[in-house]
Amino acid sequence: MTILQGKGFYTWKLPNCEGGDPNAFAAQAKSAGLTHVLIKIADGVTVYNGNWGDPKDYVTPIVEALKGRGIQVWGWHYVYGKDPIGEANRAIQRAQQLQVDGYAIDAEKEYKEPGKGEAAKKFMAQLRTGLPNLPVALSSYRFPSYHPQLPWKEFLDKCDINMPQVYWMQAHNAGDQLTRCVREFQAMTPYRPVIPTGAAFREGGWQPTVSEVMDFLQTAQSLNLSAANFWEWGDARSGVLPGVWEAISAFPWGGVTPPQDICEKFIAALNTHDPNKVTELYNSTAVHVTSARTIQGTEKIRTWYTSLLTQLLPNAKFTLTGFSGTGSSRHLTWTATSSGGNVQNGNDTFGLLNDKIAYHYAFFTIK
Repeated sequence: MTILQGKGFYTWKLPNCEGGDPNAFAAQAKSAGLTHVLIKIADGVTVYNGNWGDPKDYVTPIVEALKGRGIQVWGWHYVYGKDPIGEANRAIQRAQQLQVDGYAIDAEKEYKEPGKGEAAKKFMAQLRTGLPNLPVALSSYRFPSYHPQLPWKEFLDKCDINMPQVYWMQAHNAGDQLTRCVREFQAMTPYRPVIPTGAAFREGGWQPTVSEVMDFLQTAQSLNLSAANFWEWGDARSGVLPGVWEAISAFPWGGVTPPQDICEKFIAALNTHDPNKVTELYNSTAVHVTSARTIQGTEKIRTWYTSLLTQLLPNAKFTLTGFSGTGSSRHLTWTATSSGGNVQNGNDTFGLLNDKIAYHYAFFTIK
């Protein structure tokens, strides 16, 4: 599965988006440099065609127009948990009907009610039975510490991506809130790559400014996130948020491929299954720390990786699920699958000296 890259936008009521005109909509998305658009396709067990109470199908022609422009289309779905099997079946039907590129679950206050963990398990099991290979994301609150009642694990266990709603309403510190959001999710198990959704809407007299939107996007890139979304197209294009749509459109995402980060090099080296390739990334006096012991020097580190790659995780496939940091500090999360067991909670910290690892704290469990 290819993780999303670049800028995306959520839609809600399609008649409020370029008048619901498919060609105008797709042209505007292309002009704004969007790589993907998220369109509401269902609400609970009900089909959603793009506007409340309107039988006209706005969704299908817009999906086709976007795909014709090379833009990915994700369907999003507000779920309640009262009938998890029915909701999952509706998601399967709509995703297959529309041939979407991905599916996002919008689970909010209803899923904070008692007993909704079981509903989330049933929903995700049924969803994955019908859509085993489709990329799936969770779209919910920005700070899990504020919403411990939500069954995060039950959803994220079977999701590929986490799309938290990082709306800095009644505040102006978009970048700080995004950084906190990513840090909180990095500390959770399981961790899934974060593609955040920023604020491009107004509510209760509050609205974002151009500088705040730029802070959000720049912070997303500094955190090495592969993509970012915004809510919501209709409001952003209505003219009531001066300069916001234009600023998002003009923001460059992509261009020249940056050099491989040390975190990416580390995972690539592990996937060679060659302890020497991994050890080459370390300073000669590097320190490697786990909860059980501390070792120093490349010879001892090489011995450690020989054991890891041949005994603990033989023939493993390592996957980098996220990384952040600049300069001399990095934090990374990873998973691994092997004949000797699996790792779902790899959580490491690097300290760098002259672009090599001088300090490495590693945490993981094999199950």
